[in-house]
Amino acid sequence: MRFACLGSGSEGNALVVEVGQTRILLDCGFSIKETVSRLSRLALDPADLSAIVVTHEHADHISGVARLANKFKLPVWLSHGSHAYLANLDQAPADCNIIDSHIAFTVGAMQIEPFPVPHDAREPIQFVFGDGVRRLGVLTDTGMITPHIMQMLSGCDGLVLECNHDRELLANGAYPPSLKQRVGGRFGHLDNHAAADLLRGIDTSRLTHLIAAHLSQKNNRPELARNALAEALNCAAAWVGIADQAQGFDWREFA
Repeated sequence: MRFACLGSGSEGNALVVEVGQTRILLDCGFSIKETVSRLSRLALDPADLSAIVVTHEHADHISGVARLANKFKLPVWLSHGSHAYLANLDQAPADCNIIDSHIAFTVGAMQIEPFPVPHDAREPIQFVFGDGVRRLGVLTDTGMITPHIMQMLSGCDGLVLECNHDRELLANGAYPPSLKQRVGGRFGHLDNHAAADLLRGIDTSRLTHLIAAHLSQKNNRPELARNALAEALNCAAAWVGIADQAQGFDWREFA
């Protein structure tokens, strides 16, 4: 089992998770041309993908989903709310599968466990991906941590964890007050310290990969996110990976 990122941030998001010959693309916030280019950095082609799984309908996560899915005949798994959003725009993919956010499902060799999160979208969900032995938890685009989120992410072997902003940088930055309130609110995005608090509250004894993701280019710095998560785990800051907007991150494999 391995995973890699095409890019992470407000300008577009996509993550690839692979188990054997099953490859899931989590979200697609890029054009077809850009997605193909970014997949090629991982030695992949869209034809290598098994499916697309969607977290929510915000453009940086969903804008490329329908076009990519329809062109390459990929099935899409998404929530009722995300499907309704695309259907209202007459952009629903041809092959759609509706997710119940509390019911696990399987695509090929991959086990996928969705869970609901508080975010300002119609029916946002995040996921834990597994191969029957290892588990990769992904949590971005949530304004707060719930007990259910903690339960789902406890005991994972890998985590891709939102560190959207630093509280002080956001408070003192150029965003208007309404946007600051949205980003830092209960249905916005996790800050570095909230992400670190999550790590302190869950079982991290199996954790071999930790990636800070969805960093704001204006309201955060990679070193701030790394330091916050490293302090929570009592590990070296360099051990914490960063998913950036331009490059994402290369393949990470579970031993």
